Amino acid sequence: MPLAAAAADASALFAVTLHDLDDHPFALAQFEGKPLIVNFWARWCGPCRKEIPELAAAHERYAGKGLVILGIALDDKAEATRDFAKAYDMAYRGLLAKDSGIPLMQALGNPKAVVPFTVMIDRRGAIVAHKLGPMNAAEIEEAARRLFREK
Repeated sequence: MPLAAAAADASALFAVTLHDLDDHPFALAQFEGKPLIVNFWARWCGPCRKEIPELAAAHERYAGKGLVILGIALDDKAEATRDFAKAYDMAYRGLLAKDSGIPLMQALGNPKAVVPFTVMIDRRGAIVAHKLGPMNAAEIEEAARRLFREK
């Protein structure tokens, strides 16, 4: 499935405080003004497990150019999620959604709150594309290039 165009803004994302994998509060407002690929996932989600290495590879390629990749786990258990992220070599920033995950996904264009769900947000805070379902390497590459074209 190709990336779907989107016209919504990401204000709901920047307004929320989630938790890092050490269970400390983490405000997402600090990412305003940066190109973002935000991936919602869960430890029990098989397709999520397949796309994590692809997202990690994109992080390695594009972090130095300013692209931020966030993995937001639909979980509330920091230790289990941290162990999972380490086992899957999740080199990008992992966060815990706790009770905020489903409403946040719905606000960002996923009314059924299904995972995996990925949102691409440009520097202006506009959601330029989203994808329900796992992303492959080519789709992640396309998303990164699209974000760098947006000014």
